[in-house]
Amino acid sequence: MLEVAVGVLVRGDGAVLLGQRRPGKPYAGWWEFPGGKLEAGETVEQALARELREELGIDVLRSWPWIVREHVYPHAHVRLSFRRVVEWSGTPRSREGQALAWRPPSAIDLAPLLPATVPVIGWLRLPPRLGISCAMQVGDDSFLAALRRALAAGLRLVQLREPGIAPDRLDRLWREMRAMCRAAGALLVVNGVHSASYAAACDGVHLRSADLHACVSRPPFRIVGASCHDARDLARAGELGVDYAVLGPVKPTRTHPGAPTLGWTAFRNLAADTRVPVFALGGLDENDAEDALAAGAHGVGMMRGMWVEEEKGEGGRGKGKSLG
Repeated sequence: MLEVAVGVLVRGDGAVLLGQRRPGKPYAGWWEFPGGKLEAGETVEQALARELREELGIDVLRSWPWIVREHVYPHAHVRLSFRRVVEWSGTPRSREGQALAWRPPSAIDLAPLLPATVPVIGWLRLPPRLGISCAMQVGDDSFLAALRRALAAGLRLVQLREPGIAPDRLDRLWREMRAMCRAAGALLVVNGVHSASYAAACDGVHLRSADLHACVSRPPFRIVGASCHDARDLARAGELGVDYAVLGPVKPTRTHPGAPTLGWTAFRNLAADTRVPVFALGGLDENDAEDALAAGAHGVGMMRGMWVEEEKGEGGRGKGKSLG
């Protein structure tokens, strides 16, 4: 199996760089993200820095681990380690004669795309923050007001999760959340603890760990997420082909005081080989964004840290890198 380092260069406006494979190569003319094979003794990070210097004439200053994907082509079985490259010196230019093009993930019109590239485009469209409801803790009206503010500030992925809530109260909450998310262009998924009818009437479902292992195939929803706590959960999420996983808890939480936590080292080790984007979860807010991305997370999932003002840090904003 060939080990390949792949770079997703993310420009300040969110556009990503793709290159066209040159004549004489397998899949000549197809579009892909830049990168290349690891040489003996190289790490993925080192190989990617070398390849981008050789192919594009840039020096990588900062990149984050992201997703690992295997694909079997007629000519090779490859293991692709994707890193998001967010800072570099120099201007990317073709040094090997390949065509280059910048495109926003929401409007990639290049064709054909290399088969292993196709799912990556979908993952790039996944919002970088996940807000998980906590109406049972803070009250329905307070939560809905906080949701309205978060959507106005750019939140685009929300999960309804209210175990133990009365049916009439859940129905009202779901209807209000669905209307607000639709108006803002945000995705709303419903936790598997609730009736699947709610998930079917919005954007998708978020599977609990038990649901994940009970499924024999991916549920038939537009968006499928999953809660994961260990390597076994993450492996099953990859087998089912879910759109994202959440992994935690990373830090202590108020909802589960004294519960075991992963910490960033264990999170990084578990996320290192994930086949789907992973949100870091558990006791986090936007102050933790930089640590999460450096540990291989797609972004941060938040409950109280999203909605409760005193837990957002000074001024309601984190000191780390903004997640959008």
